[in-house]
Amino acid sequence: MTRRIWGIETEYGITCAASDPAASPLDAEHAARELFRLLVERERTTNVFLPNGGRLYLDVGAHPEYATAECDMLADLLAHDAAGQHMLADLATQANERLAREGVSGVIHLLKNNVDSAGNSCGCHENYLLRRDSRFRDMADALVSFFVARQPLVGAGWVRPDGSYALSQRADHMDDAVSAATTTTRPIINTRDEPLAHARDFRRLHVIVGDSNVAEGSTLLKVGMTHLLLNALEAGADITGLTFADPLATLRASSADLDGTGRYELRDGRRLSIVEYLGEIAERVSAYPATSDPLESAVWDLWRRGMTALASGDWSGIDTELDFAIKHRLLAQVRERAGADVAPAMLIRMELAYHDITSAGLGEALAAAGRLRRFTSPEQRRRALTPPAAPRPPRTCAAA
Repeated sequence: MTRRIWGIETEYGITCAASDPAASPLDAEHAARELFRLLVERERTTNVFLPNGGRLYLDVGAHPEYATAECDMLADLLAHDAAGQHMLADLATQANERLAREGVSGVIHLLKNNVDSAGNSCGCHENYLLRRDSRFRDMADALVSFFVARQPLVGAGWVRPDGSYALSQRADHMDDAVSAATTTTRPIINTRDEPLAHARDFRRLHVIVGDSNVAEGSTLLKVGMTHLLLNALEAGADITGLTFADPLATLRASSADLDGTGRYELRDGRRLSIVEYLGEIAERVSAYPATSDPLESAVWDLWRRGMTALASGDWSGIDTELDFAIKHRLLAQVRERAGADVAPAMLIRMELAYHDITSAGLGEALAAAGRLRRFTSPEQRRRALTPPAAPRPPRTCAAA
């Protein structure tokens, strides 16, 4: 299936910082209520389907969540993900202006990250349209290991509570490999089968292990390399021999493997590094015909350069494109300026500023300085805010 439908659902963290040290800011629930106030006044609900085909809603735990429209081109998916950020940031701006007018001490921040200060985790879920195949369970077991190995490459980076750095925020918060659950026990692949298409022909692959990415390059690589692998599998590729003996242990250990020297046991007894594993996947995928997506070459380029960076420990070649390297460079500069006595709280504040999608965040400044590469144009991102030019093809799409 060289043409595939994708969608991304992103849960955002929300917090309200006191603008007056003597006052108490709003808690998360009240901040979310303020964020959605205009929508509720207009729509009478916190669950809104948008003109651009996306969906904006308040999820369990006071998480604002945005689901992109169904997309079949990688550039469109990146643009629609950016559109969700734009709309939520605009709601935050309006809410903060309203709070100031009403004399409420507090500034709302929205965080596109996965871990809060109490250790709770919110998610970023990917959805892929698949041809229905009786071998799905076998394929899912093999895909679990691919998603484990993919994680260090496309993780958002994380300053752990002890001040150490990890490649992925979600890695330490996954509980199972394949399951129908999403919150009580978080699996790498959720088996909920809701294709919103002809069920005899299609199913949905629902992946919930991924980090929430700020960098378009990380999202492009995360979705693009998965699409390339799915195409190869549907064309007959076999990766059943590339299965980790303990996927969850490998997921957690590889997130802390900053120099890429770790080796992880496969069921067949071999021990491979993450880069060696991804290299074998790339070799098998490259044997199959290219897709029709114009950004496929960019996916392959990032995949190869990302593996080189992980293997060498030198991330300078990707530190404007992939989140974990961009953030690591920022934190290194903070340490350099502050010296050996840098407080962990200072690093955590910088990390949160990286993930803050409101005007208080670093994203726009980094992009303007050439330190956060865009793979979409301003026009593509503007267009993603409006209804699609063509109607959805009937009976062929999977849900976002």
